[in-house]
Amino acid sequence: MSSRAGDVSRLPEGAVGSGGGAAAWDGGPALRWARALPPRWVPVRTPDWAFAVLPLTAVAGAGLLGGHGGLPAWGAALIALHLVWPVLRPEMAAFTAPVGVALVLTAGDGLPLPARLGLAAWQTGVWAAVCLRLAARRRQRAAALTAAGGAAAVAPDGMGGRSPRGTFLLWAGLGLAAAGGALRAVTGAWDGPGGRQAVAAAGWCLAGLGLTVLVSAALARHRAVGPRRGPVPVLRVLARVNGDLETEVFAADDLAARRPLFTVSTADGRGAPDHRVEARADETDEGNEGDEARGADRTGGDEPAESAESAESAELRELRELVGGGRVGPLREAVLYGAPFDGAEVVLLAAAAKAGAPPVVETSLGPVRPVTEAALRRRERNERVRAVREGRREERREAAVALAAAAVEQAGPEALGRVRRWRAGWADRLLVVPAALVLALLADDSVWRGVLSGIAATLIAALVLPRRLAWRITADRDGLWFNGLLGARRLAWEHVRAVEGEGGRLRIRATRASFDEWRAHSLHWPWLERRLGVVHPYERAAAEITVLWRDPATRPTSQADERLRGRALWPLAIVVGALVAGGSLALR
Repeated sequence: MSSRAGDVSRLPEGAVGSGGGAAAWDGGPALRWARALPPRWVPVRTPDWAFAVLPLTAVAGAGLLGGHGGLPAWGAALIALHLVWPVLRPEMAAFTAPVGVALVLTAGDGLPLPARLGLAAWQTGVWAAVCLRLAARRRQRAAALTAAGGAAAVAPDGMGGRSPRGTFLLWAGLGLAAAGGALRAVTGAWDGPGGRQAVAAAGWCLAGLGLTVLVSAALARHRAVGPRRGPVPVLRVLARVNGDLETEVFAADDLAARRPLFTVSTADGRGAPDHRVEARADETDEGNEGDEARGADRTGGDEPAESAESAESAELRELRELVGGGRVGPLREAVLYGAPFDGAEVVLLAAAAKAGAPPVVETSLGPVRPVTEAALRRRERNERVRAVREGRREERREAAVALAAAAVEQAGPEALGRVRRWRAGWADRLLVVPAALVLALLADDSVWRGVLSGIAATLIAALVLPRRLAWRITADRDGLWFNGLLGARRLAWEHVRAVEGEGGRLRIRATRASFDEWRAHSLHWPWLERRLGVVHPYERAAAEITVLWRDPATRPTSQADERLRGRALWPLAIVVGALVAGGSLALR
């Protein structure tokens, strides 16, 4: 079993198995690996938005070059794809960039000379950047092999019945290639040679993106099976999960987790992020079932068949809280299988986050992404800003709780015994204005577009607006009641886990896995609230509910009847849907 040493969960002795002891990756060797990165102007860490923006930009650029640049359709696509390859697939750009330079200089007669020279210079810069990045990969791999000192072992199998690495990329690449071929086949439907050339170039670019994804799938699968084919270098490291659910790997002596070496997305044998948080089985094995439709107060007690599902749901809920709160998981000792470098696939045998649990095998779901100095500075800056923001938010929350507690103390016994209620107010109803503007923008003279937008607006309005505009929370002696489309549901006081009012968000979380967290959102203007000296209604409601939750003596002594709990909202949903449907017809 794992044991804890300070704030680090330690692996048991002999975790590496027959491969012998793994060297600790710390000190100078880890620093040499981190310094092997290419110059800062070479892209290494791909931001999330690039996966959507760069391919779309490449397709648009290919169409522009094909229609107005005098390049053949395939050549325009080749040039445009160099927006994607240096960042997402540098191995391909290392071979194709020189071809692109020659193509622009010899076949780009439709472009002015400055534009041709500019494109050629850009292609040359791309080639230089990818060569530097690939050279840095080789240096990183050599540094990792040196740090391992010859220790090697076969990585444990952590696939757990999941599809092999790259399966999704394989199907996505085939789909993109087929879409590109289909677009290339219908180029005759466009008028004018320029339009046909532009569409043909866009089709070639789309097919090239499909080929890029297929190459990524092949490389990912090849690199993923490498640690299991035979002995690979092993290193002892520290690992934890960040707020983005990525595994951060630190040097073995970085007990303060100051400088992550790289991040990698991993999953355990179940195919889900493993041990991101500790399961709260002790909290989910007890309690009453949340009340459902028609306001019925059903207290069925504990059910054995619910325990496993409750534990799993609680763990998933903890994952959502980890992401939403920007928190990090515990620091754990781990054995790293495979030489890490930019783009590598690795396997981790890590100590479990839960004390006393056996080690877990985590398989990479994506490539290793080194943490650059620029990324580290951004992270430190964001942490400082977040700390200041959370400090101010905590001050406002505590002040609101103090005011609510003082108001409770000043109230008489008769007032304390009454049922308390909170409901949607002006901040919620202001959401109708942007919703109406969106509906007006969706209105169109086109029949099919008008019908589709009207149906979508009607469904969204009927399902969302009643919940946003007519929500109600009722507190009585037994707990909190929340109205809904089908009826009210109850959350007992002892099952309340947290009450959070952060600006435009009110959230109440439960220890019961069968009770989904309740939340509401509204408009929020922090600068205006500070200037006027007012407290957002959500922060006030959260403070008042927190007082009742923390101090049983302040809770109502009476029980809410069906009228006070809040009636079902489905009649209001029908009315709202009918009004929106009529409005969409009138705007056409």
